[in-house]
Amino acid sequence: MKRVLDEDLIYEILSAVGEIPEGRVATYGQIAALIGRERNSRLVGKVLSMAEYYGHYPCHRVVNHAGRLVPGWREQAGLLAMEGVELKENGCVDLKKYQWEC
Repeated sequence: MKRVLDEDLIYEILSAVGEIPEGRVATYGQIAALIGRERNSRLVGKVLSMAEYYGHYPCHRVVNHAGRLVPGWREQAGLLAMEGVELKENGCVDLKKYQWEC
């Protein structure tokens, strides 16, 4: 049986994340769709949680489908703010304004 998560898939996901322009965000589902795995947004999240072992990628630019930031990752909001991405009052990114149109 082939493993679901192999090095090629990891780098495919991270490569897609690397394409997100500064000042924009993408959702986990959007990244999954970009690599042809529309139903694997959780897999994208898993890969991003260990991205530090594979190099430097702008993982802070990935949010959930509602624009919510990663729970427990306080630096994410600051990194996005440095790129001009403002959060709504509820702490989420306004996807209508900042979502990457790929």
